[in-house]
Amino acid sequence: MPASTDHTSRTLQARRDSTFLVLAGLFLGTLGMLNILGLTRFLQLGHIGTWPIVVAIGALPYPITFLCTDLISELWGEEKANQLVWVGLLLNGWVVLILWLGGLLPGLPGSDDSTFRTIQELSFGAIGASMAAYLTAQFIDVRLFHFWKQLTNGKALWLRNNGSTLVSQLVDTTAVVLISHYGAHVLPIDTESPLIPQLGSFIVGGYLFKVLAALADTLPFIWLTGWLRKWLEMSDTTMGTSQSSS
Repeated sequence: MPASTDHTSRTLQARRDSTFLVLAGLFLGTLGMLNILGLTRFLQLGHIGTWPIVVAIGALPYPITFLCTDLISELWGEEKANQLVWVGLLLNGWVVLILWLGGLLPGLPGSDDSTFRTIQELSFGAIGASMAAYLTAQFIDVRLFHFWKQLTNGKALWLRNNGSTLVSQLVDTTAVVLISHYGAHVLPIDTESPLIPQLGSFIVGGYLFKVLAALADTLPFIWLTGWLRKWLEMSDTTMGTSQSSS
């Protein structure tokens, strides 16, 4: 292989590796932020009739994780996307371990650790709920993305982007709300009011926010996919070759 060709090949591979690291880092960083912010604050973003649209602050950056996995699924394939999902699960476990260890070790005498205890309690509730929902929703997202891709023979990019995300977000939102209430008891529930409408408002509000975010990222996803394919010189054939040789 000529030296110039070898240099070009190494430069291209470095570009692909860097892009994957950026997407993976954005995915994992967002998960870490979600675990810390979690259920520390709830935002009311409007109403649907008499139902308030209530969204946990930790949910604000969450839709970006589906954009990252969709881009990785499209460019690197299902196996790489699933590997990233597993790493994200390990990250959740790492955050739980540090929070548990931080609460177990003795604090400085006289110091006020009430802020940490509040964050720890809320984070345990958020992470416990999100870990159960996370695996299910992310794997559904990756699987449906490739289901739509195979069904349309690689066409209708908008369909697999939205079709996979909208279903997985419904699963994720419903699971997080139900587990947060029945399992972790961390939702701000008004005990004087009926329970089901309150849980319904959390689910509907959270899902509506994620649906709007998913629809808003359709054009950026299509543009980024096309631009990255050219910049990284990746196609389905290239992707398959790189996977088989890895």
